[in-house]
Amino acid sequence: MNNNKINITAIIQARLGSTRLPQKIFLPLFDKPILWHVVERVKKSKLIKNVIVATTDLEEDDLVENFCINNNINFFRGSSDDVLSRYYYAAKKFQSDLIVRITADCPLIDSNIIDEVINFYLNNNVDYASNVLERTFPRGYDTEVFSFNALEKAFIEAENLSEREHVTPFIYNHPDLFKLLSFKHKKDYSFYRLTVDTQEDYSLIKIIYDSLFIKNNFFGLTEVINFLENNPELTKINQHIEQKK
Repeated sequence: MNNNKINITAIIQARLGSTRLPQKIFLPLFDKPILWHVVERVKKSKLIKNVIVATTDLEEDDLVENFCINNNINFFRGSSDDVLSRYYYAAKKFQSDLIVRITADCPLIDSNIIDEVINFYLNNNVDYASNVLERTFPRGYDTEVFSFNALEKAFIEAENLSEREHVTPFIYNHPDLFKLLSFKHKKDYSFYRLTVDTQEDYSLIKIIYDSLFIKNNFFGLTEVINFLENNPELTKINQHIEQKK
């Protein structure tokens, strides 16, 4: 498969209506909103051709559209509840062959890991590859890669609400229909929680940024793990938080 001929598109889902931490994607890290950092980090990928922010058609998310326009970021607006359809129509509009799903609450997302998952997908002739099927990476580094054909099949056939309000469950719940592969880290770091869903999460991420960003704006997972291993008390800030289902 010639990578140069594949339109690899990262679609970052983003909205303001978070129940636990409203407007979290606009919380600042070094004077820039979380969403800005996520987009910039994904853009560092050597394989992704296009980065799109997919937000909802709700009035409150006019702010997300305005942010994208002001920062010259491609965006798409679609259903707030049927996120599967939002992804499908976004991917269709931007003529995506391969979709990389990222969420806007992951300001530590690492472009090197993204590229590793993409290459893992490309080298194994599958429909879907990710580092979330069998968790070995910390929450906050979630990267899912799947073909437009798989997304279209899910869009057409998924009927359950849980398979439409999230993007990929129909795909990974049907190994009879799709060839799935799990990308795993050689060491299990899944006990680290490095996403932003609560104030405690944000507090931890902010400490990490305050410590590492000045040395390297695009610090990766290795630097974060080293920092946390040297400061193990920090993980207590949000270790009691349960992931939303």
